[in-house]
Amino acid sequence: MNTLDAKRVLETALICANQALAVRDLELLFDGAVGADTIKQLLQQLQDEWAGRGVELVQVASGWRFQSRPEMRGYLDRLHPEKPPKYSRATLETLAIIAYRQPVTRGDMEDIRGVTINSLLLKQLEDRGWIEVIGHRETVGRPALYGTTRQFLDDLGLQSLNQLPTLEGEGVGHSALEQIEFGLGEGPISPGPNDQASAPDVPADSQEIAPSSGPPSMALSDQPPGS
Repeated sequence: MNTLDAKRVLETALICANQALAVRDLELLFDGAVGADTIKQLLQQLQDEWAGRGVELVQVASGWRFQSRPEMRGYLDRLHPEKPPKYSRATLETLAIIAYRQPVTRGDMEDIRGVTINSLLLKQLEDRGWIEVIGHRETVGRPALYGTTRQFLDDLGLQSLNQLPTLEGEGVGHSALEQIEFGLGEGPISPGPNDQASAPDVPADSQEIAPSSGPPSMALSDQPPGS
């Protein structure tokens, strides 16, 4: 199989897939005739060939996928004029704390936020596939330790947590919360289950601040949630 044909196979498989595909999955297309290193090179070539179009080939935590570019979102939304999902400050802060401080217990999160965290909030983040219990702290009661999932990274369009914005000071700053809200609520569209059609219905916890009707950044505090 020549290079052109191999790229056509990869391109077709990725366009038709309903989720990101890892290189090991793509190897199955060629029944061992094309190795992983060659596939990676072909993917880079495809990525360059799609540069400047409305759709781009990107690598996320779970593998490679095609998705719309962020600047296309406004046009695509006209086909389905639904308001983008909005997330409560409690949800964003809790999710960001887990992303940046993992592994963390519920008690750790409450210490940072300075308020009690509703257990249903954590349950719904788990159900959404963004966080999971990755162990237990060896202390009294062996509290659960939470971490983020590959699905969380995929929905943000990231390969790793290292691509999150730098923290501001000691807390989880405004830019971090804003990127998470944008990525999970108004980010690029990819086919299949990675589409963000609705936000988790998370109840407010104590001292909750309701999101405003303005742009995402207006619904967040400019100050870190904890000291």
